[in-house]
Amino acid sequence: MRAARLISAVLLLQSRETMTAAELARELEVSERTVYRDMEALSAAGVPVYADQGRGGGYRLVGGYRTRLTGLTREEAEALFLSGLPGPAGDMGRADALAAAELKVLAALPRALRDAPARANQRFHLDAPGWFGESGPPPLLRDLARAVWDDETVELRYRRKDTEVTRTAEPYGLVLKNGTWYLVARAGGGHRTYRVDRVAAVRPTGEFFRRDEEFDLAGHWRGQAAAFVRSVLREEATVRLSPAGMRILRYAVEPYAARQAAAAAGEPDERGWMVTVLPVESALVAASELRRLGPEIEVLAPPELRERMARDAARLAELYRAADRPAG
Repeated sequence: MRAARLISAVLLLQSRETMTAAELARELEVSERTVYRDMEALSAAGVPVYADQGRGGGYRLVGGYRTRLTGLTREEAEALFLSGLPGPAGDMGRADALAAAELKVLAALPRALRDAPARANQRFHLDAPGWFGESGPPPLLRDLARAVWDDETVELRYRRKDTEVTRTAEPYGLVLKNGTWYLVARAGGGHRTYRVDRVAAVRPTGEFFRRDEEFDLAGHWRGQAAAFVRSVLREEATVRLSPAGMRILRYAVEPYAARQAAAAAGEPDERGWMVTVLPVESALVAASELRRLGPEIEVLAPPELRERMARDAARLAELYRAADRPAG
């Protein structure tokens, strides 16, 4: 561990030119006393590091000194492509590799570009998890990520409703969607998708598979996601929407359904209301979604959904009438 820390110290000094003992201690997560000992060890090993005294001083490398330790390892190079996702990279156990790769790249940058990481971090941030979701990664995410990196076949025990099934799978990739992790794996002759938080156990088999180099994870996921949404939204509802209802429909239903409804909308009437056909999962699910639009939507068909909306509206009106009545 000390050797890795000494290398990190050299790279930090190479990229930032001058750092105080306190700054080095903070970056390396050690005490200042440890920093003093590390600087002495580097000097004894022939690294030209020296200390400037006084205000604005700190540790420096002799001008022009460049370490050759900036070559990226395969693990670090792969982790670098996750640099826009520091949280998920850490969830998969790649935080240390990512930090080392970023430090090496920073050390290799010319002086004019040394502020590039700070400028980017000040201007852009990706918060991948959805609102109100559970915190923390699924317990077996790191085991699956390791198998994905190594192309190792695994035996999965997977929870499906009230039962558990066992599958031998070739893990091709991991996808983070709205705060939920999914595993895409080849099993049973095709590529299948598993929610990582439903994986009850992972057992590496010690066997390695030959990856199909033409497999496009992003393209596969887009196709599967679109097919899943279409398979769920297998019914239709005819609705009238006010201008406000049309604007806020996308916040109440699936984006695909909102786009289909916008494309199918007829001409607005004199009040701006439009009739359209909306893909829905079922009358029960549609009622819970469309209630969010309040008086900005009227369901015309099917009768079951219209009656359910009418009953709910009547119950709501009665509830508020009762609240306005004098006590007793």
